Amino acid sequence: MQTNYYFLRQLSKRLEQELTGLVLAECFSQEKDELVLGFCTDGKQWKKKREFYIKAVLHPDFACLNFPDDFRRAGRNSVDLFKELIGAKVIGLHQFLNERAFVLYFENDFSLLFKMYGNRSNIILFEGTEVLDLFHNKLVVDNNLVLGQLDRPIDQSFEAFVAAEGQVNKLFPTFGKEIVKQINSQITLLQNPTLEQRWAIIQAIVYQLEQSAFYIKTIDYQPVLSMLEEGGDLVKKVEDPIQASNELYYSFAKVNVFDKEKGQIIRHLQKQIHRTQVYIDKSYAQLSGLEDDIKHEEIANIIMANLHAIPERTETIELYDFYRDKPLKVRLKPDLSPQKNAENYYRKSKNEKIEIQKLMENIEAKEETLQEFQQHIAKIEQIETLREFRKYIKNNVLEQTDKQALTVQDLFKYVNFQGWEILIGKNARNNDLLTQRYARKEDLWLHARDVSGSHVVIRRQAGKKFPVSVIEKAAALAAYYSKRKNDSLCPVIVTPKKYVRKTKDLIEGQVIVDKEEVVLIEPSL
Repeated sequence: MQTNYYFLRQLSKRLEQELTGLVLAECFSQEKDELVLGFCTDGKQWKKKREFYIKAVLHPDFACLNFPDDFRRAGRNSVDLFKELIGAKVIGLHQFLNERAFVLYFENDFSLLFKMYGNRSNIILFEGTEVLDLFHNKLVVDNNLVLGQLDRPIDQSFEAFVAAEGQVNKLFPTFGKEIVKQINSQITLLQNPTLEQRWAIIQAIVYQLEQSAFYIKTIDYQPVLSMLEEGGDLVKKVEDPIQASNELYYSFAKVNVFDKEKGQIIRHLQKQIHRTQVYIDKSYAQLSGLEDDIKHEEIANIIMANLHAIPERTETIELYDFYRDKPLKVRLKPDLSPQKNAENYYRKSKNEKIEIQKLMENIEAKEETLQEFQQHIAKIEQIETLREFRKYIKNNVLEQTDKQALTVQDLFKYVNFQGWEILIGKNARNNDLLTQRYARKEDLWLHARDVSGSHVVIRRQAGKKFPVSVIEKAAALAAYYSKRKNDSLCPVIVTPKKYVRKTKDLIEGQVIVDKEEVVLIEPSL
């Protein structure tokens, strides 16, 4: 729960007390997916020891904030980041309402957003409302974040709970799996609980989440931070959110390789079990629906028994259902004879039987798979050595294959010219993706005039003007990736992205440019 809203809400209060008035003296990274920020009182930037450190650990499988008392920066393999903030004073902090994110406000209209979204966690630098830089550049969608839209006010009154028909997630989307599981377990102990009883359980949980009590536990061989006393093996209880975050980080760092890998595989298998069980439940529901409905073969037999009573070109007719001893309304195709309509229903009956057979086969196969997953977990829990564990995983092909996030280099044609990033759309749909989702409003947008071609974007760099040589290079690329590729000179539109818009009536790749300049350039790569 170190990235849970209710924990971050308490942590951000403590951080505001610690950081307001301090100056960011250094900001660097020397480990992949880790960022260190060192703060001190104004005028003491020259000192090596800082008053306060934040170490943001943003690994794909573990995101956490750590607050060490001291930190020794390595002499090599260390890179400075967010240089615009160095020497800037922290003037405030804001925890976004019902959101797993908070922002540090600095003087000179800079701000640093801590977005703690599990495996999509990131730290984003803003100047005013404009995104300047990302710590994790691969999370390109973060370029479109708007600070003013992150607060999520939600009516969390009992009246709203009643209107939502008791659906917890509608009122409390930030609870998270552990809290929802705890609520559901308490609700199941009651027989047909009323909305008032459910609401009382939720309010008791919310009260517990608002207390300064944090529990370091071990669940599935992994340390976890919880704000609930129930569940898992308790290791330690603390009352300060900074200390709780530190305890989790140090506990996680101490976990040996064997337990870490073992826990990851067990969690992976548990997810597979859950997905398989959901599939089985849905298949049984579908099968039950098919079996409860009136069979197509029965309808065909009813039609054949009443051929004499069905007029020509009839769309709907009520016939006697001798299976259930009551009238049955039957739909017919008016351009077919009653006998041909019966043949249609017999054909549908064959497909219906095939569908039922396939469903039963799929259910049987999934139930076997479910049993295999459960057996794997039982055997893995008994393994006591890393070598035996890895051999078992390899022999049973249980390795996890995590899908990696796409970067701008993956999504678009990419050119780095004189230190400036130039992105080029690959086709009409890709052009829309580039212009509408990934281009910032102060980026420079280019396109060959009056012909179809690729959208081209030069990424803005804070405090720098676009060099003429970079604009000419991007314009030559826009001309080359257009219908004017073979012209000696091509007119190319150059404008900030904020003057480019798209309305719903436009087809893929088409946009409206409200303000433009045109340069003549020779198409080239």
